[in-house]
Amino acid sequence: MNFEVYCDESGLEALTQKNAHLYVGIGGIWLPSECRSDFKDALKKIKEKYSVHGEWKWKKVSPAFFEMYKDIIDFFFNAEYIRFRVILIEANKVDNIRFHNDDAELSFYKFYYQLIKHWIFDFNTYTIFTDLKENRNKGRLNELHRVLDKSNLTSDVISVQGLPSEQSLGIQLADLLTGLVVSKFNNELKSEAKQGLIAHVEQVYLRNEIQPTPKWQEKFNVFKINLQGGW
Repeated sequence: MNFEVYCDESGLEALTQKNAHLYVGIGGIWLPSECRSDFKDALKKIKEKYSVHGEWKWKKVSPAFFEMYKDIIDFFFNAEYIRFRVILIEANKVDNIRFHNDDAELSFYKFYYQLIKHWIFDFNTYTIFTDLKENRNKGRLNELHRVLDKSNLTSDVISVQGLPSEQSLGIQLADLLTGLVVSKFNNELKSEAKQGLIAHVEQVYLRNEIQPTPKWQEKFNVFKINLQGGW
């Protein structure tokens, strides 16, 4: 089966500024390629309903557009063909000097690998899209593609490419869900609208607080990576 994966991150500055946030998050949505048109049509209808033409972002959540963002979240949870996964990284435990050649950019892409590799399953093909960013090392995405393609010998990662978020509804949805989870764990929220969206997810769909989930949780998977080692 052919899958598309759309990814974005939240709180990235904490990889170099440890006091910026407690957690950095990288998240992605997975959907079958054959469902791409249905996915785009459904989200475009929500935009039309609220006469919105710009991109959706967690940072843009406000009381004026609360109902629109709630509709987006409702769409995600009710669309059985879409899955979401986010990796949470405790910023103060990331040792760039010891483990990443004193290179925060390298550590970021190593965590990207950890996000995606566990959901590359046998006998599928994957096309991966990341939010376009200016990398110091221009070969980062090619290297990520290479190591992901080798992570499962019976699957095929066709490409890893950057896209401007304003051109991709998939990346916009990944931004919204990733920002929501990371904001919950960072416990920094002052926005009532954002607090309301988190409460909506927890009360209506999870019936619990957002928290780390088992690997087999497929709809809304929260992976809090253990950077201390051990059993």
